Order: sequence, then structure tokens, then C-alpha cells
Amino acid sequence: MNNRTRLQELALTAPSFVWLCLFFLIPTLIIFTFAFKPYDVYGSILDGWTLETIYNLFNHSFLVVFWRTIWISLVTTVICLSLSLPIGYYLARTTSKLRHIFLILVVMPFWSSFLVRVFAWKSILHPEGVFKKMLVVLHIVNADTLLLYNPGAVLLVLVYSYVPFGILPIYAAASKFNFDLLDAAMDLGASQLQAFFRVFIPGIKAGILTSTVMVLIPTIGAYVIPDVVGGHNSEMIGNKIAQWIFVDRNLPQASALAAFLALLVLVPMIVLGLYSSRVERNSITDARGKQ
Repeated sequence: MNNRTRLQELALTAPSFVWLCLFFLIPTLIIFTFAFKPYDVYGSILDGWTLETIYNLFNHSFLVVFWRTIWISLVTTVICLSLSLPIGYYLARTTSKLRHIFLILVVMPFWSSFLVRVFAWKSILHPEGVFKKMLVVLHIVNADTLLLYNPGAVLLVLVYSYVPFGILPIYAAASKFNFDLLDAAMDLGASQLQAFFRVFIPGIKAGILTSTVMVLIPTIGAYVIPDVVGGHNSEMIGNKIAQWIFVDRNLPQASALAAFLALLVLVPMIVLGLYSSRVERNSITDARGKQ
């Protein structure tokens, strides 16, 4: 590679690199720095360094919120994947006309404001809403059952909000899948369900991984949905960060929690990326050895 080619590549990548440094890397470093700074009751950041903000993350109230965030995020991701896999499979195998119709239905929620959709769910789940009255008439719930301000409401709206992010990557991977492999598996004695789980799902694992990341990461950092349809027993990490910033005016503590949240997301992704790279290298090495 000559110097001219290197300069051309540098010119192409420089704008993106500068953008990432200014608006992602530098703010992240500031957050990690503030996490070790002391503060006063007026919300000012003081000189010096402290580990008190780190120690405060391990009190009982935070651990409860942390556990709630983890299980709600994981359950949301599992439900979204369970819905996305058959939908992505169907979209990849159906006719072009139906595929376009269903894809429009999948992306149609994005045509309206996210806040409007969340507040619409608050109206739907309201004790005096039509949905609640219909469930009472059908004797599915009691008249005194509260559909709002609980983890179930948060989970429902999270699944509704993020299931399109699960469907689209799986559909993109399924559209490139060779479905003749399913027919071959069934010719060899596998049932349609066995072919789906043993051939189709391993064949689109890249799309499943992308779908998982696209759903899990925004769910872990969710703030608006727990704040609107959840209650005090439905707080997630995003709500605690907002509380420490706007109510307690404790920016170092909020920064420590934000840094913890960033590590919670980045560390598994880095480990998974290294594992995938290692598996890919081993596969290439085995293929060359067989040749």
C-alpha cells in the first residue's frame, strides 16, 4: 500500500473518526472521570478524587434496581426474539407482495413519535380505559386489578417498542438463507420443526446476535417507558440516573452509574466478539488443514 492510498483512506475515515471522538469518546471519558469526583449538596463537583460514588453502587436499593433492570431486559429480549424468529422466517418465504405489506406494518410504529406511542399505552392500560373494561367484561381480570404502574406494564410496552428492532435483523439474515437446506433436512427425515431449530436458526446466527444486541442494549438503558407506565417498584437504571441528575443533583453518582451501565453493556459484547473471532479463526484453520 503506497502513501497516496493511505492518505485517501485517511481522508475518507477522518470525518467519521473525528465525529466519534467528539460526541462519543470524549463524553464517555468525561463520565468516567466524574464518577471518581466528590460533590457537595449544591450539586457542584469538587476537586480531588474519591471512591465513595463507587461504593454507593453496592447498597441494597441500587442492587434491587440493578436486578430488576437485568431481568426485565433479558425477558424483553427473549420475548422479542421468540416473536421475531417466526415472523422473520415467514417474511423471507412469503410472496413479494405480502412481504412488502408486512414490512410496512413492522415499521409503521416509527412513523409516529415514540413518546406518543408510550402515552397511548398509558391510556390503553388506564383503569378507566376501554382495554381494562373489556378484560373485566370477559372476566379475565378483576375490577380492582391495576394494569398500570407495575413491571408487567413496563415489560409489555418494552416488547411492543423494541420488537421491530428484533424482526428486521432476523429478516435480513433470513432473506440470504438457502431454504433448500430445510428441504434437504426434511428429505433426510427431519420434521419441519427440527429443520427450523437445527438448520435455519444456526444458519442465521449472525442475524440473531444482531437482533439480540439491538433489543437488549436500549432496553437496559430504558428511561421513558418505566417512567410513564411503571411505578416506584418498576424503576430501572435509567430512572435512577435521571433522579440523581435532576432531583438529587448528584452528577458524580449519576456518572458512576452511567459508567457501570456502559461497562455492563460493553464487556459482554467485547467477550462475545473475541469468542466469535476465535471460533472463526479455528474454523478457517480446520478448513485449511482438511485441504
